[in-house]
Amino acid sequence: MLGIVGQSGAGKSTLLHIIGALDRPSAGAVYCANSQVNTLSEDDAAEFRNREIGYVWQFHYLLPEFTALENVAMPLLVRRMTPRDAKLQAGALLSRVGLAERLQHRPAQLSGGERQRVGIARALAGESRLILLDEPVSSLDASIRRGVIELLEQLQAELGCGYVLVSHDFTTVEALADRIAVMHGGQVVEQGEARNVLEHPKHPYTRELLAACPRLPGGVGSEAWTTQRGSFSA
Repeated sequence: MLGIVGQSGAGKSTLLHIIGALDRPSAGAVYCANSQVNTLSEDDAAEFRNREIGYVWQFHYLLPEFTALENVAMPLLVRRMTPRDAKLQAGALLSRVGLAERLQHRPAQLSGGERQRVGIARALAGESRLILLDEPVSSLDASIRRGVIELLEQLQAELGCGYVLVSHDFTTVEALADRIAVMHGGQVVEQGEARNVLEHPKHPYTRELLAACPRLPGGVGSEAWTTQRGSFSA
């Protein structure tokens, strides 16, 4: 998992949209899953997104008139799966994220954490190799947030997909990311292995962010951090 951190307006979400072929960069090249994303036609970009990319947004953007099952089945229908097979696979995905008893509930009947789990199931519906997560837990209460983080890590271990996680919260990134990129003013000002960035920050902006963020006792590599990361992996 790559964690991208920075304050609001740093360009994190824009970078995520460029990776996922939702926006085009003004310069440079973007390579993802053996494709140069920024040169794809609109039709090819849509096919690339359907085939390779899953999205988990800060706000789940579920269709309110659809049930949880129908929301997850929708991208499968876009991939020309039969309605019967789409519903079967959507039901299996919702069971996988712990919502087997909530298939026929509409978003208004679900809690915030449950709605985000529907969003995660929908992102996984295309068997995507790369999942882009834009502040996926920032709108959730702390207890619910932890459950969603545990779910994300469990699914990554099971499915072998890559994650790119955007967050302004170093605590979430510290618990999950293998690598960290720090953005400021539309640029990546520092990047590297998570432990190196967190314990030996080189850029003044990274040091400023870390000073303003509560950290786990002892930092990366400490017993407290290992215990915390183990709890997310359990």
